Amino acid sequence: MPLHWTIDSDTRFVSVIAKGHVSRPEVEQLLDEMVSREAMAFRKLFDGLDGDTAMGPQDLLALGVRMRAHHAGGPMGPLALVLPDEKAEIIVPILGMLAAADRPMRIFATHQRARRWLEQLGGPLPRRA
Repeated sequence: MPLHWTIDSDTRFVSVIAKGHVSRPEVEQLLDEMVSREAMAFRKLFDGLDGDTAMGPQDLLALGVRMRAHHAGGPMGPLALVLPDEKAEIIVPILGMLAAADRPMRIFATHQRARRWLEQLGGPLPRRA
């Protein structure tokens, strides 16, 4: 599976690493897991440096709408996205929806900078696997 995630309830942290082609059902499975584990308010790090997608605008919009719907359910935790510039452009259609949440969100070029930023917002993170 192209999405690999860890949800750590002790540190209230979600780490997601994309490797390979990510599809809409895989992202939906991740969202389902975060909702079932009550992790939407946790700090989140999404590392998409080695990921890719063939999702079109309709899939991206549907995912953005779904993510936006979660914003009404309670506080959303900070989100750090690690993406190269060319991949950041792919998710531009949903970035606006994600940014609408009352939470910090930033895009980083490196995993280390993203982790440092998230640690400043809530303390130490688990060691990277």
